[in-house]
Amino acid sequence: MRLLAAIALACLFTAPANAQNQSMPTATPPAHATAAPAIDPAKEADIRRLLDLAGTTTLVNQMMDRTVQSLKPVMTNALPPGDYRTQLIDLFFEKFRSKFSTKALLDSAVARYNENFSDEEIKGLIEFYQSPLGRKVTTVLPSMMAELQGDGQKMGQEIGRESMIEVLQEHPDLAQALHEAAARQGGGSSQ
Repeated sequence: MRLLAAIALACLFTAPANAQNQSMPTATPPAHATAAPAIDPAKEADIRRLLDLAGTTTLVNQMMDRTVQSLKPVMTNALPPGDYRTQLIDLFFEKFRSKFSTKALLDSAVARYNENFSDEEIKGLIEFYQSPLGRKVTTVLPSMMAELQGDGQKMGQEIGRESMIEVLQEHPDLAQALHEAAARQGGGSSQ
């Protein structure tokens, strides 16, 4: 059961943190994937230039690194202890990274930009990212987003801990059941 939870967590937490919450593309798309509509070559070139100016490849790689860093402890805690665990987790992430395709994700980004922005808007974004403010955004935003992610994780942990304490205080029968389950597992006290 813990193994299934670890695998489910791996699948859940490795999805990119974007507004659409899309699944990460793999090196080979699923058989049921439909071909994206043809994009005007000039517009596609503009979109790819925009992605380059915005530092999208760097952001994708940083996102992957942060995801791995945050997911490793979750997987470690979800899998039963043993000498195998570190090697299994390392091999999982090695396999995952070998299947993850930054190019496929960028191709998907091109299609999304094509769907949501006109060529004129893409050119406006290119102009912005070539400006001093746009260059600053590409420099500051990655570290700022990492800091915000850390702030969010810390806030979530604090709220989660407070919520669990309150629920257990409000429902002593559940607190007792948790304590008994921990004792049976050999975990001793669960306070």
